[in-house]
Amino acid sequence: MIEFKMCKTAVAAAAVFAAAGAFAANGNKADYSAAKERIEAEYKADKKACDASKGNQNDICKAQAKGKNEVALAEAEFNYTGKAADANKLAVTKADTAYGVAKEMCDDKGSQAKDLCMSEAKATHTKALADAKLTKKVDSAAADATEDKRDADYKVATQKCDSLGGDAKAACINAAKVKFKKS
Repeated sequence: MIEFKMCKTAVAAAAVFAAAGAFAANGNKADYSAAKERIEAEYKADKKACDASKGNQNDICKAQAKGKNEVALAEAEFNYTGKAADANKLAVTKADTAYGVAKEMCDDKGSQAKDLCMSEAKATHTKALADAKLTKKVDSAAADATEDKRDADYKVATQKCDSLGGDAKAACINAAKVKFKKS
């Protein structure tokens, strides 16, 4: 039971590390470039700090440094673009890096405890990937619903314009196109 709690702690620690925010950029190119340079410098320093450890502790340290770097880069990209695809990439990167660190932490366990730790790490990873997939689908469904609503509102607006004639009708239809973002 103690081994299980230690493994659970290792998985939780890896998830917390992966979920930590690196920075908040405001979406301009200069900040994005500066963030990438800072992230690279931090990664080099983190890797160098791993030289002080030996064996599996060194492997864990390197996995944490690499994971922190990958998550920070994905966050920088998302903060720069704000795209839903980059948000999903960030969630997947967090899940993958947490899983990588958790696997390294499981390596020190005995056979049965290691198997349990690996199973728990895999389950946590699978759940995180499922959450990312769900969020992606919800975002896509919300975008589709917004488009459907806009199409319905546009149709009603153009039908209202049909009662007008000449220039008034043309102006009404053009106003509806602008309002509902139709070309």
